[in-house]
Amino acid sequence: MSSRSGKKTNIWARRRARRALVQALYQWELSASSVSSVIADFQSGDALKKADDEFFIDLLRKLTATTPALDALYGPLLDREVEKLDPVERAILRLAAFEFSERMDVPYRVVIDEYVELAKVFGAQDSHKYINGVLDNLASSVRTVEVESRG
Repeated sequence: MSSRSGKKTNIWARRRARRALVQALYQWELSASSVSSVIADFQSGDALKKADDEFFIDLLRKLTATTPALDALYGPLLDREVEKLDPVERAILRLAAFEFSERMDVPYRVVIDEYVELAKVFGAQDSHKYINGVLDNLASSVRTVEVESRG
């Protein structure tokens, strides 16, 4: 699999970047820090060690600029208002919604698997089941052709 720049994608570096992204979005939302400040914090620490930092920075900058649109994508699939979600769940759903809609180079099943696993790590007990259900429905609505072609 290749990235947008033509380089071969390192799935482990991407996985580390996604893990850091969940933490960075959480920090960004709760601290009301600037995106640049959050990026600097993560670059100066160990969170991005061996991570795809280009992927991390690209997603964080673009995602934080489009949160209302992302919330509108997955919001109708929830059993409560977006604002009532746990901040970790909201971060995970925003990240997945962004990858579904903007990163067609990442297969939808990879997006679901990655973020369900992160919900197991960072989310409340059993939140991964909720995330999985929302992401399955979101994939069907955002990546209809890809989902239908895989059966």
